Amino acid sequence: MPSTVVLRQQIEAALSNRIPSALTPTPRILRPVASIGIPALDELLEGGLPLGAITEMVGPECSGRTSLALSFVSQMTQAGKVCAWVDVSNALHPESAAATGVDLSRLLWIRCGVQQSLNTEYVSTSTDGFTLPKKYLIPRPIKKGLHGGGFGPHPRNEVKGLSEAVSGFLRPEVTAPGCAEPQRRIKPEREVFQFDALRQVAPRKKRTVSGKPWSRIEQALRVTDLLLQAGGFSAIVLDMGSIAPEYASRVPLATWFRYRAAAEKSQVSILLLTKHVCAKSSAGLVLRLQPGNALQDEKTVFTGVEYRVEVARERFKPESTNVIPLRKPPQRARDTTWHSRATWAGAR
Repeated sequence: MPSTVVLRQQIEAALSNRIPSALTPTPRILRPVASIGIPALDELLEGGLPLGAITEMVGPECSGRTSLALSFVSQMTQAGKVCAWVDVSNALHPESAAATGVDLSRLLWIRCGVQQSLNTEYVSTSTDGFTLPKKYLIPRPIKKGLHGGGFGPHPRNEVKGLSEAVSGFLRPEVTAPGCAEPQRRIKPEREVFQFDALRQVAPRKKRTVSGKPWSRIEQALRVTDLLLQAGGFSAIVLDMGSIAPEYASRVPLATWFRYRAAAEKSQVSILLLTKHVCAKSSAGLVLRLQPGNALQDEKTVFTGVEYRVEVARERFKPESTNVIPLRKPPQRARDTTWHSRATWAGAR
């Protein structure tokens, strides 16, 4: 009786035209990673954040999302790579980013929903210091009149306002109801009947959602599409941490799937900062962060914050063996803590 190896070779040779390597498991391709700059997290993630994938950092305010993203961007810019920060709520502080070690000359900061107005008397129009008075930048007013020539109003409008002009010269006692001038009708006020005397029945208003947060989200998504199409960026941070979950959850799942495919093609790391999970299955790594606690090193001096991060979901996790089980193994929660110390506290 032939052995298992011989039977396997015979079956694969018979099916080689239709199914090549039918019984040979395909090797798993592990993604390259980049260091975050925090030893505890690099050890937990076995090297750092994956390249060519979406990393979603989920957590409330003051949970360390921005600090993690700034630390990762600092490592990328110090390595000579260019990054982009799409700021949906205009919450990034450049001074804090520079203090973290981010090379601002290699960071493209895009603020969504910010409108710049010309409030100064002189406006610079070039980089060599040439200024132009503001009055030359204001468009000329539209001329009103006959055929736009500026010779007064149209005669038809003058006839319409003639009766009002004449009635203004007459005294009130002259303008009687028997006068030839047409009298304006005063509409009587409608009586409002209240069925309940204890409460006033008010008309029910239709709830409307303000379009300002969603307009900023749409602008951020378009900008991210342009950055992925242009290429040349090693990391793109989409900061939606200040957006309410009811607005962030309205982003279609097809958008995140498109970002995932573009990231795999260009090998760019996309960092998504949110309060609630949005990318779903398109995210290669999901980190859930908890609110930080103040360190108790000193009783009267604030020395830093201790954060806790948990790996909620991870794709393409490296395995210790080459045996691939038939069933998917259960996911175990992995967490760790890391510290963010104040400048005056020093390294300890």
